[in-house]
Amino acid sequence: MFVKTVSKSLFLLISLVIITCIIYPGILWIIGQGFFPFQANGSMLYNSENKPIGSKLIAQPFTKDEFFQPRPSAASYDASASASSALAPSNYALRARIASSIGAVAKYQNGQSITSDIEKWFKENLYQGKSNIVSQWATLHNSLATAWINADPSHGAYVDQWTKTHPEMVKQFIRDNPSITQPKAVDLAVVFFQNFSKENPGKFPSSINQTVNGKTESTIQPTINDSDIQSLFFDMWRQDNPDMLLQTIPSDFVTTSASGLDPHISLENANYQLDRVASKWATHLKRNPKDVRNEIEEMIKANASAPLGGLAGEKFVNVLELNIELEKRFGPPL
Repeated sequence: MFVKTVSKSLFLLISLVIITCIIYPGILWIIGQGFFPFQANGSMLYNSENKPIGSKLIAQPFTKDEFFQPRPSAASYDASASASSALAPSNYALRARIASSIGAVAKYQNGQSITSDIEKWFKENLYQGKSNIVSQWATLHNSLATAWINADPSHGAYVDQWTKTHPEMVKQFIRDNPSITQPKAVDLAVVFFQNFSKENPGKFPSSINQTVNGKTESTIQPTINDSDIQSLFFDMWRQDNPDMLLQTIPSDFVTTSASGLDPHISLENANYQLDRVASKWATHLKRNPKDVRNEIEEMIKANASAPLGGLAGEKFVNVLELNIELEKRFGPPL
């Protein structure tokens, strides 16, 4: 009886192993490779040199202005770490991230950029009628001040250098925070910005590229016009100028998807980025900007599609496919 029971169990086990581990995967492999080889192999896309550069299904970042940019990603476009930001609408970190995305690209309704006005307002060094904008920013949003320190190693090194020239302020911080006996740069973020604002009114510490002995080096210096100012202080500028009429920005230009890896952007988003992309390519190719713009606009239309063959939903554009077409048409950017 025991032997009979064991033999039946072994037979069932071996049968299931063969079916689930060999026959079933084998059938799927044959169907996939025979009828859907592109999808079965990761939907890989290739550049003009026939080298794989990414999957059609996964977004990847593009930093050059010659290319269209995907939606922001809470997962830093890491396919192994798909995630949303999970930030509530009431969380200022979400507001700050969206504001920083808008700051450098926002325009008035007449098409004029707002960046020069943000820099002019920042230079006046007044927010809500009070002086020292940078100090107020760091005090109100210390997490953003800390994030600036962590954003680049040179930022932390700059604060470390500041501690050497301001030892009394470090000692005062330790007296005010006895549990932190050896404060690091991130601990001193708010104190640093409060002092920086007093010593450098109307300025912000930003990276400046300098050529030293034939080599380009990046150093942190107080500046009055920089992309950091446009992005970090757009929200405060907007609060001081609530009646300014700005162009509407597509929602998917500033919001992340649930996965953080959405490879598509809306047609509205693509058209919003069109002027920037066309302008850069026209400069690079030394061609008429209007002709280049019309050419890229046709490429957007050709790459736009809606679900179910256009029967449902709005049209979207696959960013990687569109950027590959740009490079094939115009060559690699400088």
